[in-house]
Amino acid sequence: MCPRSFKDLLSAEESLFRSPEVFDPDYVPEEYLHRGEQMQSIAQCIKPALRGERPLNALIYGPPATGKTTAMRKLFEELEDIPEATRIARVHINCQINATKFGIFSLIHKAVVGHLPPETGVPFSRVYEAIFRKLRRENKVLLVVLDDMDHLFYDRYANEILYDILRAHEVFPGAKTGIFSIVSSTEFLYKLDDRVRSMFRPQEIYFPPYSAGEMYDILKRRAELGFFAGVISDELVEKIATYAYEHGDLRLGIELLRVSAHIAEYHASRKITEEHVEEAYAKSRVATLRSLVEPLSKEDKLLLKLLCEAEQGITSGKLYERFSKASGLSYTKFYRILTKLEELRLVDTKVASGDKRGRSREIFLRHPREELLKVLP
Repeated sequence: MCPRSFKDLLSAEESLFRSPEVFDPDYVPEEYLHRGEQMQSIAQCIKPALRGERPLNALIYGPPATGKTTAMRKLFEELEDIPEATRIARVHINCQINATKFGIFSLIHKAVVGHLPPETGVPFSRVYEAIFRKLRRENKVLLVVLDDMDHLFYDRYANEILYDILRAHEVFPGAKTGIFSIVSSTEFLYKLDDRVRSMFRPQEIYFPPYSAGEMYDILKRRAELGFFAGVISDELVEKIATYAYEHGDLRLGIELLRVSAHIAEYHASRKITEEHVEEAYAKSRVATLRSLVEPLSKEDKLLLKLLCEAEQGITSGKLYERFSKASGLSYTKFYRILTKLEELRLVDTKVASGDKRGRSREIFLRHPREELLKVLP
């Protein structure tokens, strides 16, 4: 069989995609499925700001790929159509990219003043003053979303940043501020200084993992919007949803839809077949597993690595002995990490056989250990 020409491969007429942007990581769906309760809770925290009052602080938490960031983007998008929202100066900051105090306040300065401050030669106090003088002059409320806020603790900036935002009313009477922190778990609350914790007092909004049925609904809707009619069957969408559910990551499902279609196009097929899905899955699963493991803390990764080195079905008691010896951490911390790994669907647990009281559990890896070891440091 002769190889297809480059021109043929790029032919627009052969595209299976109606709207390829539907599969982009930053796509915000018009119809946001299965997060109505969480959206309502976030909206209630924002509502006071629409009246010119201080918003309620919020802690938006849950495993990765459960829609936390998309929820905030969706609400910010909807605020554009609300006249009262002009009272709110809002900024959504990715703390993986901007993790320094000056970097965070530079983005707040841009949202409030209209431009970034100079990178050098300007003291922090002047940037801080420019932000809150303008807010007070225009009688606006500041709402800061700190996405992946856990990263601010790596260089110990979190307490300073939260304190400087929340105490603004002490320096500039009448200033109104609110913080929405997006994190994977509530553990960071224990790292906050008492002075910050007493001011923060957030409303906790939990985003649970999607069920297999919910993932199917979301992926089917993405396929309907992103592909032309007849490109993929409901059965294959269900197969992709099952893979995504097994990995605990909706992003894998969206990526499998996209990559499967590209593979089908390469083979000049007018529809996605099971073979295309399997090829896409083989290419995508390690990359997706890496996206789940990389944000974990050092202690989380240690426990996962110990599990990779242990026999399948190791009891929680035996695993804790090894974890305690390697880390020196308490059983409470161990149990919290184990629960987190189970929520991320990296592990499964069940009551140990013969344990009638259910105090001991057997732990199983959900993924091949060789694949996990590839993505662990």
